[in-house]
Amino acid sequence: MQGIDISNWQAGINLDVLNIDFVICKATQGTGYVSPECDRQMQQAMRRGLLVGVYHYIDGAGVDAEAQHFARSIKGYIGRAIIALDWEDYQNNAWGNTAYLDAIIAKVKQITGVTPLVYSSASVFPWDVSRKHNCGNWVAQYANMNPTGLQNSPWNEGAYSCAIRQYASTGRLDGWVGNLDLNKAYMDAEQWQRYAAVNGEQVQPVPTTSKPATGVESMDLLDLVAGVFRGDYGDGDSRRAKLGGRYNAVQSMVNHICSASAEELARETWAGKYRNGSERKAVLAHRYDEVMSVINSNVSAGRTYTVKPGDTLSRIAAKYGTTYVDIAAKNGIADPNRIYTGQRLIV
Repeated sequence: MQGIDISNWQAGINLDVLNIDFVICKATQGTGYVSPECDRQMQQAMRRGLLVGVYHYIDGAGVDAEAQHFARSIKGYIGRAIIALDWEDYQNNAWGNTAYLDAIIAKVKQITGVTPLVYSSASVFPWDVSRKHNCGNWVAQYANMNPTGLQNSPWNEGAYSCAIRQYASTGRLDGWVGNLDLNKAYMDAEQWQRYAAVNGEQVQPVPTTSKPATGVESMDLLDLVAGVFRGDYGDGDSRRAKLGGRYNAVQSMVNHICSASAEELARETWAGKYRNGSERKAVLAHRYDEVMSVINSNVSAGRTYTVKPGDTLSRIAAKYGTTYVDIAAKNGIADPNRIYTGQRLIV
């Protein structure tokens, strides 16, 4: 089966239009962060009949506190979604301490009655700890960082046993402008539901999945705007015919991007209206460099940013139109992988 994992960085994604079998959504991190998109993403996925999962990003703040925060936040999905623990070095004060991972797996099992999957990179995967608890292995390993669609036979397939393989972080699927994490699940839908089941309780029936919605009526507005700038929908009457009932809203946004001042577009970009990175560039099109110039001049003027749970320097840099190297240099950060919630940065 083929699917994706997503977080708040895919805010607004329309799961109804993607040709996938499953989706795993980031729910929590540490002891305080809850993805503001998780519930919307999960509800949409379940309405469509996709197989679902939720994951917690471990940050080492405390076994009991992290496990309780995760379990409390996903209470409505226990028994209906697979659950997973994300074990990485970034923003994880417990990294290298597999005893911490061992303990949090046991605690999550105790609280939820579900054995979680363990996610980690193949090069550092905690095989022994995962095996001890009979966890499913969710392994990340990429052939390269080139854009790719869904793959039936990912690179290095069969080199190790896993329940799910994340084979790309630069995935591209029709219906979303930008990168996605792509995954292949080595199981069928019935097995997925068994992974999700609470120990000793009845396994939930396999949902009936509807086919991906097609046509512009189901697409996100910004994706349509980016398509117009790429020339996907032609001009004049041809564009009006192809966009149908979405024409007025899309054309209004296109006109605004074309005619608004760079300063106004920069303010809207700061507010998150035009996404980040390559997605922002696609939406702003020919105005991108001009808008980013305004944003960069504001950065040079000494803007500051307070780090929030789940932030990374690269993500902060993308938001402000700069690089993580530049932010690290301005703030005397020796290790760009080590920032903390509440830290005030000059951006």
